Amino acid sequence: MRLGFAVKVLGRPGLKSHDTRRWQSSPHLSVSLGYLWEVLLYLHEAQIRMYRFSSDLAPYLTHPDLPRFHNQLEQCRDKLAAVGALARAFDIRLSVHPGQFVVLNSADPDVARKSQADVVGVALLLDLMGLGPEAVLVIHGGSGAGGMEAARERLIRGLSALPAETLRRVALENDESVFTVPDILRVHEATGVRLVFDLLHFNLNNPDRQWPVEALAAVLATWPADVTPKIHLSSPRTEMHGNDGPASVRGKRMLTVRAPQWSQHSDYANPFEVIRFLQDVRAAGLRPFDIMLELKAKDVGLLQLRRDLARFAPELGEIWQ
Repeated sequence: MRLGFAVKVLGRPGLKSHDTRRWQSSPHLSVSLGYLWEVLLYLHEAQIRMYRFSSDLAPYLTHPDLPRFHNQLEQCRDKLAAVGALARAFDIRLSVHPGQFVVLNSADPDVARKSQADVVGVALLLDLMGLGPEAVLVIHGGSGAGGMEAARERLIRGLSALPAETLRRVALENDESVFTVPDILRVHEATGVRLVFDLLHFNLNNPDRQWPVEALAAVLATWPADVTPKIHLSSPRTEMHGNDGPASVRGKRMLTVRAPQWSQHSDYANPFEVIRFLQDVRAAGLRPFDIMLELKAKDVGLLQLRRDLARFAPELGEIWQ
């Protein structure tokens, strides 16, 4: 079982995830790939074998008003292959998760069309890197406009309209407010798309009150037998926040006490929640899977969880890396 994190590296100052320059400064995939190369070297050193790279690795790749950026993949074929070869040599599993602007089931045809172009472009990037079938592009179900049945049907149409080589890269994730695990299972039945189980989203959006391991088992079964599934895991945010203003009492800075932000990711994973979840998984005899940690502390949070698991549940050591 691999543990991974998303995009930004916090444990090694100076590492960048991608070229963040605005279009006026001519950002380019070639620059992003140089950054990704350095990130992979760091991951290998830290023995982190799973990473979600930025969905903006190729900046403005499909922007309809900026056609000069549309040929980046062709321009960087050799560099893409080299970075992919390095990831394979280090046995690092890569994936990508486009932002919320990618809505394949949007009721707005223009948004849906642009979303399809984005998905096709990112899937081709994964192909040009020469990555195996475990390297997926994870999307959310999207809009619930018109009710759940209509939303599912739009999503099924949107997925079915993708080229076969693109759909092979796509994985669909349950979300916190619209698409439940049963909903994405119905989409899988209609399209064959693989599914990703998100534990926090499941806890927030589980109207049928399923047992998490039961839902997880159904999602894992959507992956081919020879490809290791991946899931998303995080704890909800409960931290207090510093007051944005200069307010103080007798010279002491005040903290704003806010209600827990259950739908937001915490800085670190609660190790006891993770341990209980993994114990339930092992007791149920589920197939192996990898875990993408969605933590605000990124790689620092991953390394902390490793230490916590070794301290509080060494008996689980054989199932994670």
